Amino acid sequence: MRAGQTGPPGADRNGEITLDTIRDLKLYQPKSGYRFSVDALLLSAFVAVPVAKRIADLGAGSGIIGMLLARKYSGSRVALLELQDTFVRLAEANVKQNHLEGRVSVVACDIRAVGKNGLTDPLLPKGSYDIVVSNPPFRRPKTGLVSPEEERAIARHEIRLRLPELIGAAQYLLRSKGKLFLIYHPERLAELILSLKEGNMEIKRLRFVHSSSGSEAKMVLVEALKDGRTGVKVERPLCLYDGEGGYSQEIRALCHSTPGESS
Repeated sequence: MRAGQTGPPGADRNGEITLDTIRDLKLYQPKSGYRFSVDALLLSAFVAVPVAKRIADLGAGSGIIGMLLARKYSGSRVALLELQDTFVRLAEANVKQNHLEGRVSVVACDIRAVGKNGLTDPLLPKGSYDIVVSNPPFRRPKTGLVSPEEERAIARHEIRLRLPELIGAAQYLLRSKGKLFLIYHPERLAELILSLKEGNMEIKRLRFVHSSSGSEAKMVLVEALKDGRTGVKVERPLCLYDGEGGYSQEIRALCHSTPGESS
């Protein structure tokens, strides 16, 4: 969809967006800017609790993870926290497109300010969330190739949000025994564990994500419990691709399953 056509505001420097379908969701997203990947499906599927009444997605982008969880937990209310104006507008359009206005709200805010600097919002009361999820930027500033596109750079590098700030916001929002779910880079797992401990959270479950069975882990799925005791369960590895270069059977099932099947 190009600028000038009916739809939400233009989402990249060319003013172009696409309307894509993933499972039962329709999603507006930039054509050439930051777009969702399989990470969103992996993280939403990794979330496993019997009941969730309140869910917060930190750095929600166009809103896919929070909306997948809204479908998965039909009785929940979901807050999508996003800093960048472009994605705030897209998330709002996506919530309407998928008829989730009654349960999913978009909060335009700087995650670093949650619980600080007098930030008050009726959607962000302290200690009120059962689940916080995030697919955060995991590359340190000045490491790796930084995208010239600001939206993509902010999503991938810690330009506007550092790990301790993310953990601090999650710790503020979660109730005692509430759970934080992240997808992160294995290289920084030790840092993540330290930041979680400083936020009074303990890792309870890990699953490493590999391109193939013979490759090293490229990402790790993490479940942490606020006010939890030590003790970690490491699940079997998840492989993205089969031996022939196509998606593995598990990933194909995630792409086509209906909400709740993967949990």
